Amino acid sequence: MRIVAFGAGGVGGYFGAKLALSGVDVTFVARGAHLGAIRTNGLAIRSPDGDMLVNPAVATDDVATIDPPDYLLFAVKLFDTEAVAETCRPIVGPNTTVVSLQNGVEAVDILNGVFGRERVMGGTVGVATVISEPGVITQTGTFNFITVGEQDGSRSARGESLVAACNAAGTTATLSDDVDVDIWMKFVMLSALSNMTCVTRLPIGRLRETPETRAMLQGCVAEAVAVGRARGVALPDDAVEQCVTRLDGLPDPMVASMLHDLNAGKKMELERLGGATVRLGAAAGVPTPTQAFCYDALKPHIDGT
Repeated sequence: MRIVAFGAGGVGGYFGAKLALSGVDVTFVARGAHLGAIRTNGLAIRSPDGDMLVNPAVATDDVATIDPPDYLLFAVKLFDTEAVAETCRPIVGPNTTVVSLQNGVEAVDILNGVFGRERVMGGTVGVATVISEPGVITQTGTFNFITVGEQDGSRSARGESLVAACNAAGTTATLSDDVDVDIWMKFVMLSALSNMTCVTRLPIGRLRETPETRAMLQGCVAEAVAVGRARGVALPDDAVEQCVTRLDGLPDPMVASMLHDLNAGKKMELERLGGATVRLGAAAGVPTPTQAFCYDALKPHIDGT
């Protein structure tokens, strides 16, 4: 099995490293100082479950040097999706499957438009990570899981193969029969977490223990669920309760990755998270006042400070 992890950050780097250490042929696409450090020292993962090091690690910033893989794991920021997809056209061969491991609910449709629906699988991941220094990814929680699925809900051989490889690599992997629901359930949680930790610059623990911010957090969840249902996504009857329970189970110090970007003065995924809730809600006639407040408050920082 050959895999290209496009985006060697907290998602592509982490899961790509676990796959590489299990014996899978993984090529990382990275850039800048992070790429230089990976080439020189390998890709290091610092984790409460034990540190890992892929050394040597195959890494490049030149897609033209890569042969078409079996799987292209798409793990770039949402705002880079269209441009990176066009860059990847030459390495998506007749037997290549493109797997979106991105946040948000619009990435799969974008990739469908570039590569064709038959080439694309949806996916979602759960892991708390950050690039703590070039060549080093630090995991700040102990959970890690990956869910992938065909857009038509079928149990394909390519899906089963990827899930088996991920499980063998030491992560919890599942083949979903309704990946759109999985993507939306994560989106609901992440849009709320991103909005609230960024607006307040506080971790989830402080938000939960303060009644006013807890109410806002729950409002963000309920609004995103309503938008998903209005768009025809078969979210479970207790979707709000499920998402709030998951938020309640997160470690007190946890923040959204978008807050790391905000604090570092980097461009944020705001348009494809809270912004998407507001935009898609408006199109469906669903009010999203709490998410709209957060979006408006964060918009001045969207391109970095």
